[in-house]
Amino acid sequence: MTTFSKNVNVVNIFFNVKDKHAAIIPDLTKPDFELYEDGKPQTIKYFSKESDLPLTLGLMIDTSPSQMRVLPAEQEAGAEFLKDVMRPKDLAFLLSFDVEVDLLRDLTSNWKDIDKAMAKTRINAGGASPGSIPGVGQGPIPGLGNPKGTLLFDAVYLASREVLSHEVGRKAMILLTDGQDQGSNTRLTEAIEIAQKADAIVYVILVADRGFYGGGYYGDRDMRKLTEETGGRVIDVGNHPEKLRDAFNQLSFELRNQYAIGYTPTNETKDGGFRKVEIRVPKTKDAKIQARKGYYAPRQ
Repeated sequence: MTTFSKNVNVVNIFFNVKDKHAAIIPDLTKPDFELYEDGKPQTIKYFSKESDLPLTLGLMIDTSPSQMRVLPAEQEAGAEFLKDVMRPKDLAFLLSFDVEVDLLRDLTSNWKDIDKAMAKTRINAGGASPGSIPGVGQGPIPGLGNPKGTLLFDAVYLASREVLSHEVGRKAMILLTDGQDQGSNTRLTEAIEIAQKADAIVYVILVADRGFYGGGYYGDRDMRKLTEETGGRVIDVGNHPEKLRDAFNQLSFELRNQYAIGYTPTNETKDGGFRKVEIRVPKTKDAKIQARKGYYAPRQ
């Protein structure tokens, strides 16, 4: 097994390869891949297709009123997912977002700890209450201003900066939400940037009753942008919570069938700039790479 460490001289990319039917291609080897940074070929230094590399996972639940009908199904399916996907060396945390961003359970290797916290998750229908006891003992993450609405982008920003940026190896966030941000101080582009800087893949299980918003729904567009830029994807279950279990099963399979590539960039300039990364599989027809679009170089 290849072990990846946090090294500013090495860029690590975790990704999936799928065929034209969106099925995972699990049996490729290092010679099958070509790697480019800003259009220039790079030498692949590390390669792994181990499915048990340690994973740090954030489960993030939208607890705004629009999710009231689906929360019980999310709690049940989420618990089963964690039980299935987590291995002894993995870590997970639970976060909710509505008018506040609350860390309900900090990093733990025990999925049952997350399950207990998730079972106590409630819809916030009354707005922020300064005198309330937030979360399940963990409390709100330090915010980005006066909270209001559904702070989805703030949640991604804070989970990336306060939790995932301090971890190494494979890192992912799974958002259960309708994708509709309301009131975040963070813009979508900023949420994407901080997730990329934390090397975190963002997946979204889109649970959206479009009728709740009338003609003003746009969350699916934002969520596709967020996930595509970070190497994840959207699974749209619409207003059918019975499809949540299958959505989680898909993500579990993807997370356990990732490839990992590491390389030392030929561009050694430490200017903090964005570097576009492209992985190709030239000999595999119709192969589609699901990977983040690039990374931010370190600053001098």
